[in-house]
Amino acid sequence: MTIDPDPVALVALRDQPLSVDEVLDAVRHPSCGGIALFVGVVRDHDHGAAVTSLDYEAHPSALDTLNRVCADVLARSQARRVAAVHRTGSLAIGDLAVVVAASAPHRGQAFDACRDLIDTLKAQTPIWKHQSLQDGSTEWVGLP
Repeated sequence: MTIDPDPVALVALRDQPLSVDEVLDAVRHPSCGGIALFVGVVRDHDHGAAVTSLDYEAHPSALDTLNRVCADVLARSQARRVAAVHRTGSLAIGDLAVVVAASAPHRGQAFDACRDLIDTLKAQTPIWKHQSLQDGSTEWVGLP
């Protein structure tokens, strides 16, 4: 295992399938006994409507915002390393949409930082979801 000195270990927006192992490996650190991961998966429904597929679109500032979110979570938590990768483009039901992780000396610290990371990412990063519904309609989710 190579130790990268940057505590924001991995931040990316990708139009290709995501790897849980890549994110897990990015946050490993010899001083950390806890790693918490969150994996967001495209589900087949949203608010009672059947979803058939979706597209994620990111604003040009999204990567900078995601980097800032990671740095902010590190600053207010006891995490030693964090990573966040989000898909863009067309996704099918079951595809990985987002993978985030945090490592910390203890499990509770890792869980807290991971939850903060995904919640802050969703609240602040300008990434929008365009869902195709079974009835033929579409809807945008997360637009300002």
